[in-house]
Amino acid sequence: MRSLFFTIMLGAFVTLTSADTEKGLIVTSSAFSHGGAIPQKYTCEGENINPPVSVANIPANTKMLAITVHDPDANTPGGFTHWVVWNIMTDNIVTENYKGAKQGYHSGGKSGYIGMCPPKDMHHYYFKVYAVDTKITLAPTADKAMLEAAIAGHVLAQGELMGTYQKQKK
Repeated sequence: MRSLFFTIMLGAFVTLTSADTEKGLIVTSSAFSHGGAIPQKYTCEGENINPPVSVANIPANTKMLAITVHDPDANTPGGFTHWVVWNIMTDNIVTENYKGAKQGYHSGGKSGYIGMCPPKDMHHYYFKVYAVDTKITLAPTADKAMLEAAIAGHVLAQGELMGTYQKQKK
């Protein structure tokens, strides 16, 4: 009886994790690998532009993509958000220095992308991508929390890419 219980539980676990894997977005960048160092070009020490981001495994009924880039290691309550962008076309790539779609406010209080600039130590940056079943309307001053509230209940799939950065110049 006990082995039957474990067999059923194992089967349920495999089914659930397989379903999650099939539904998840695959987020990559030609500039860095998952867990790898983000090139200086995309930071405050470089050109301060966003790196390219590619998305695969997008569900067929996706109407738009949304991206947030967040640093939970920042010394501010809740971390520091570097980018909030939504209503991205579903063609699966966000180019370097992307100016399309709607771009909200980062934690610095301005619209668009702001590059990584940790004061010290290595920080982790999470590029979260959401496949959403509807286009959304938000004020240009919308931040990460507002975007997440607007897409709640409409996310078909999500995925993330994490990169690291430590300032080169002291």
